[in-house]
Amino acid sequence: MTAQPLTWEVVATVGAELGERPVWDANVGCLIWVDINAGLLHRFAPDDGDTIVAGVDGPVGAAAPRARGGYVLATRDGFRLVAADGSAEGPPVVPPGMPASVRFNDGACDPAGRFWAGTTATDGRPGTASLYRLDGDGSVTEVLTAVTESNGLGWSPDAATFYYTDSGEPESRVRAFAFDQRAGTLHDERDLIRFGPGDGVADGLVVDADGCLWIAMWDGGCVRRYSADGELLAAYPVPVSRPTCPGFGGPELDDLYLTTAWEGLPGDLREAEPLAGHLLRSRPDARGQAPNCYAG
Repeated sequence: MTAQPLTWEVVATVGAELGERPVWDANVGCLIWVDINAGLLHRFAPDDGDTIVAGVDGPVGAAAPRARGGYVLATRDGFRLVAADGSAEGPPVVPPGMPASVRFNDGACDPAGRFWAGTTATDGRPGTASLYRLDGDGSVTEVLTAVTESNGLGWSPDAATFYYTDSGEPESRVRAFAFDQRAGTLHDERDLIRFGPGDGVADGLVVDADGCLWIAMWDGGCVRRYSADGELLAAYPVPVSRPTCPGFGGPELDDLYLTTAWEGLPGDLREAEPLAGHLLRSRPDARGQAPNCYAG
């Protein structure tokens, strides 16, 4: 395993308690990301800096651009649609049977324009969360059950494989599923990557144009790159112990953005990590896939 180290720069000094899921919005040439606990959707423009687009009552776990403009959000109480200026478009769409003891966490759009997002238990009980799929017509399907902390998810460039992480499992791993793009269904589950003691916990992930997985390692202080076969290609240290999610952006999709967090850090460790909670950027020798937009 050989790789040149990456140089990380701070592009937004925001101090988010729990930043998550940076996504390039090609509609406006900006990066969107969320501060989960603050319930805020941010938009970073490389030439103009970071602004808050929308705020909701309670946590917001992830967001994605809509094909017609605006955004879809995964919030505490369901899926929400907002316009480009952050104004709400209708009431939240609540998955049937979604328990009150969970909230939405990470999410992303598949190549067919469906928004996938999962929940995490707020009371610590394992196996009470799920992974959901929001179709373009507004219908919701529960895809996976018995989840504890739904987290990283992504698709291979040919859309034949879906990658998924439940960060609440006793042993951190990344699973791979055969993906039926037409039906939006998962099959043939297998373990792709298993992590050992001291590696940290696999958090958010993104798949690049070559089909490699970039995974933020919570409490691991690095971003790891793996081949589609699960081979570790590189481990890139980052200046925080709790990176949360990588994402490619920029006009050529060759900038690698990284959200970070200070949630749960004791005071002395937080003081020792002044960059925790900021939005970071680097320039790896890789490019991202064209971002998918929600069809609804």
